[in-house]
Amino acid sequence: MFKVPAQYLTLIAFAVWLLAGFNVFRLGLIACLDGAAPWWLLLVGIPAVFVVFHMMFSKLVGKHTVRIRSKRTHVLKFFDLKGYILMTIMMGGGIALRNLNIVPGWFVAFFYTGLGLALSLAGIGFLVHYIKKERIVRCPVTKKSHPIS
Repeated sequence: MFKVPAQYLTLIAFAVWLLAGFNVFRLGLIACLDGAAPWWLLLVGIPAVFVVFHMMFSKLVGKHTVRIRSKRTHVLKFFDLKGYILMTIMMGGGIALRNLNIVPGWFVAFFYTGLGLALSLAGIGFLVHYIKKERIVRCPVTKKSHPIS
């Protein structure tokens, strides 16, 4: 039950990552428009956060694409257990930090904007893998090839 061909899991991953990225970006953009951070912090902080998370997420896109293309599997298996744990910690921590006013608005402005862009680009990475339908996935960060059976 709820088993889907592996090729569609990359589309599901695309949608999940893109929606998550859009929502995080939206929160950061709202903080930016509220004037929560000086322009120079946004100019430096957003690209810095984006680059760090893009490097991490691009590895995950390659790794998860290899794993989910390998077989017909459950619809929720576009993440492995480690991925779900990481997502839960990041989302729960972010929600708690914002709702408890532990982090200032200037931090939300640059951090969430950069993180949201990186998440969205990772989602687009899943879409690219879906469109290409290659038998070999090359991770853009490590440049290692992973054969898909």
